[in-house]
Amino acid sequence: MTADSELLTVPEVMARLKISRSTVYDLIRTRQLVSLTIGRARRIPTHALTALVHHHLEEAS
Repeated sequence: MTADSELLTVPEVMARLKISRSTVYDLIRTRQLVSLTIGRARRIPTHALTALVHHHLEEAS
């Protein structure tokens, strides 16, 4: 697995973005943040997190 395809947990996303758990799940629910479920575990690819940040930066400018 390369660094581009690393999978993050919800707590890791929370820590990187400094947002709450419910906000992460809201982003997933509204399809602003792509995630996948493996068994009962929710994982977010790093490229999806990067895309979310870039999207919000573009909107802000």
